[in-house]
Amino acid sequence: MDISLVQLSSPDSETQAERIDRAEAILRAQAGADLMVLPELWSAGYFHFDQYPDLSETLEGGATVAMCAAVARDLRAHVHVGSIVERAAHGALRNTSVLLGPDGSVVHEYSKIHVFGYQSLEAGLLTPGASLPVAAAPFGRVAGITCYDLRFPGLWSELSVRGAEIVIVPAAWPAARREHWRLLTSARAVEHQVFVLACNAAGVQEGVELGGASRVVDPTGRVLAEAGDGDEVLRASIDPSLVQTTRDEFPVIADRLPDYASLSH
Repeated sequence: MDISLVQLSSPDSETQAERIDRAEAILRAQAGADLMVLPELWSAGYFHFDQYPDLSETLEGGATVAMCAAVARDLRAHVHVGSIVERAAHGALRNTSVLLGPDGSVVHEYSKIHVFGYQSLEAGLLTPGASLPVAAAPFGRVAGITCYDLRFPGLWSELSVRGAEIVIVPAAWPAARREHWRLLTSARAVEHQVFVLACNAAGVQEGVELGGASRVVDPTGRVLAEAGDGDEVLRASIDPSLVQTTRDEFPVIADRLPDYASLSH
């Protein structure tokens, strides 16, 4: 399958509507891709904390998801929206990602569990998610986590227990910790013998430089493609059957104990 990771900037001078229009033009230029992926909170801009309430959207009527659904239908492709500041029915704000199918319907939905607090206001503004779904897609069993979730191996272990084969990771990972991003995306792919499709943000927001370096890592840990540090579309082709082949040849998941907490001290 052919993948396009749309590594996008969210400059302070650009409105949300302008950015959605710009992203739509980029997505439509990816005709022929089976899957397109956008970064974390790209339409709002991750570091635009004071604007979160005004830039929040619903999944059903928001401009970001509506645009991506139209692209998915028109190009007959899967589109991962990245994530949005979702305004839930009870009024809480969440960092929610959505994978849309070729008919524009929701295939997978995930609200970020580990909201970020270090030099960030996200943890104070957004409500953490409480579910970890894995969904069936034509290209395999797919899951999504978001940015900071990369740092929590227990979350990834549970994803692989639940059968994830492809994990999509939208992010707004800063340039200051770019090497952590590279290390963790590779490590998670190797540990759990999954494809990691990691789409990071680029550019500068509120004085913070984003890291770029969007990556496609296969289940053996081989980096199939990596972007630079600016706006870029990273294209790659993957063979989803490599997941099972890798697990059959080197059965590390089958050898994993079901409960390490029960081991004696």
